[in-house]
Parts: sequence; structure tokens; C-alpha cells
Amino acid sequence: MVRRQYWLNRIEEAWRDTSIVWLAGVRRTGKTVLCRLLRDIEYFDCERPRVRQQMSDPEGFLDGLRGKRIVLDEIHRLNNPSELLKIAADHYPDIRIIATGSSSLGASSKFRDTLTGRKIDIWLAPMILPDLQDFKNADIPHRMLHGGLPPFFIAKEISEPAFQDWIDAYWSKDIQELFRLERKASFQKFVELVLAQSGGIFEATHYSAPCEVSRPTIANYLYVLEATYVAHIIRPFSMRSASEIISAPKVYAFDTGFVCAYRGWDKLRSEDMGYLWEHLVLNEIQARIGRHGLGYWRDKRGHEVDFILARPRQDPIAIECKWRADQFDPAGVQAFRRRYPKGLNLVAAHDVTRTFGKRFGGLEVIFRSLQSLVDLLPCRK
Repeated sequence: MVRRQYWLNRIEEAWRDTSIVWLAGVRRTGKTVLCRLLRDIEYFDCERPRVRQQMSDPEGFLDGLRGKRIVLDEIHRLNNPSELLKIAADHYPDIRIIATGSSSLGASSKFRDTLTGRKIDIWLAPMILPDLQDFKNADIPHRMLHGGLPPFFIAKEISEPAFQDWIDAYWSKDIQELFRLERKASFQKFVELVLAQSGGIFEATHYSAPCEVSRPTIANYLYVLEATYVAHIIRPFSMRSASEIISAPKVYAFDTGFVCAYRGWDKLRSEDMGYLWEHLVLNEIQARIGRHGLGYWRDKRGHEVDFILARPRQDPIAIECKWRADQFDPAGVQAFRRRYPKGLNLVAAHDVTRTFGKRFGGLEVIFRSLQSLVDLLPCRK
């Protein structure tokens, strides 16, 4: 088993601040393997009926685990998982617990208490740069085509049935257990369309007819995809100017391998690289800062900036994603800075190995490698 040291360190750091860590991520992203690699750990698989029976009396279960570090894997299989975690946080602070699940805590009615202030959330993203080093394969095109779920990444060949098997398991083990949606065919059609059209501006009405459901149902489907980390909603950054896009979000699929599979790509062309690189940059940023605080900017004349990092009481950072540095066109950032003059302007380019700056008229832009870009970002705790 490969030790994904970046994530192991994140868990250990979180445990220094709290006794409960919620580790979430999509199916097969490596949550179970990661947890088993923690030192001095006792593992409980909540999919097993015998284990769930042990936890039917939370206090009796926790009494025998004082001072230990434990994993509660797939905890959503319990009837009332938040009750066990709340009791542990309030009355057994000497027990270090990492609980795993495939959705954000509180997304399902099964979680009656979101444990606000009692836990730290960690989203295990598809493989990021430190993971590629741990897997001893830093081939970015391979990562983009195969995706960032470890079993898909290490496979020598791309298997179309494996992607469909994942979708089927996602429906039966995540969606049905947590949300109990009906109309499997409509939901799976929606998932396929989101994967194939990833990165575009989202209009619910465009999905209603092909999925044969209403617009409110499409909105609910999108909520479910976001809650289960299968889609990332990037909302427009705006001060509500009449010349800006202020409401239409962009929706990105969770993994480049699935995007390629549902676009029918079994090999990458040069024109595909920039599109997938944007997804990879997004994954890398969100793995560090979480899934909030990042937007995009676009005005009604078509000027656009890929990502805007907005933090409270700080100037917005404009981030452009380019496979090659010479592909950068400053027009979008220039238009943004005419409205928001202050803040860093960054370009994350695959072919940049050493940071450098360049002026475009009165605009200063800094070109960075992806690693040096994320090194600027604060790690979310």
C-alpha cells in the first residue's frame, strides 16, 4: 500500500486540534487504505452487521476504547451516526476518531447533528501532486487521462466497464443509502451529462429535457452531486455590477479520468491539455483550501478569468490556468482589474519551472508552476 504522506500528515495535524476528524471523499478515492496506514489504529468497518451491533450502545462501545485511535469506516451505515460522534466528542475526548463517508456531514437526514465546532473536516481529493510523488509517477498527462482515483491511476489500460461499475456502485451504495432518490435512469443521465460537459456554465433548463425531469429536480440532483463530491460548483465572483455575470455557476466534474471517459477520449490531443489542466489546477487548489472561497469571473462582453480566490478583508487573487505559458491572453485579467484594481494576478502553467513576472501594459502577471502556486495557499484546517 502506498503511503500518501500529505494526507496522513493532515489527519495527524487535525487530531492535535480536535478528537473527531470527518474524512470524506468519493468512492474509491482511497479513504479506507489511508486510514489503515495511520499508526496505532484500531479499525471498524461499519458495513459489517456485527460491527454495527457493537455500536448500538454508543457509551458501552466507547468505554472500551479510551485513549485509543480508531477508524469508523463508512459510518453512514449506522442508523444514527452523528449520535455516536457527538457522545464521543463530548464525553470521550481522549479517543481519537476518524470517521469516513462519501458525502459531506449533514447532507443526508441520517446525520441529525452536523457536530459544528466538534470536528475537523478533511476532503480526500483525487490524487494531487504529493500523491503523484508517493506513487512514483509524476506523468501529468497520465494523471489527466486515467484520473485521480488510485485504482484507475495505477491501471495499465483504461477500462470503460470500470467507470460504469463505479457509477452503478455510486447509485446503489451512496445515493440510495443516503438520499433514496427515485428514477435511476434520469439521475445517471444527469451524471453522465455533467461529466461530459464539465467546466461549462450550468443552466438547469438545459438538462431537464434529456433527463426527463423538472427543473427543480435537476437542481436537487446537482445538490446531491455537490454533497457527494462528484461535482464542484464554482459561483461567479461579483459585486453585482450590471455588466458582470452574477448568478450562473460553473460546474466541474470531480475527476479528469471520468471526464475523459464520458467524452469518449482514450488518448489526449494537444488541444485537450488546457481544458484538463484547468480541472487539475482546481483539484489542487481545493485540496488545500477546501471547496469554498473560490469563484470565477466573467463579464457580459465575454471577458473571463478562470478562478478568483476571494478571502475576507483581502484583495481578490486572479488565477489563470494555461498548459503553456505562451498561451496566456491578458485580456480577461485586464478587464477584471479595471473593475477590481488590487490583487495578485497569477498564471499556473505546466511548462513553468521557475517563477517569473511579466508586464502587459500596466498589468503585472506572475507565472508559476502548479506546485509553487499551491505553496502560496493556506492549508484549510
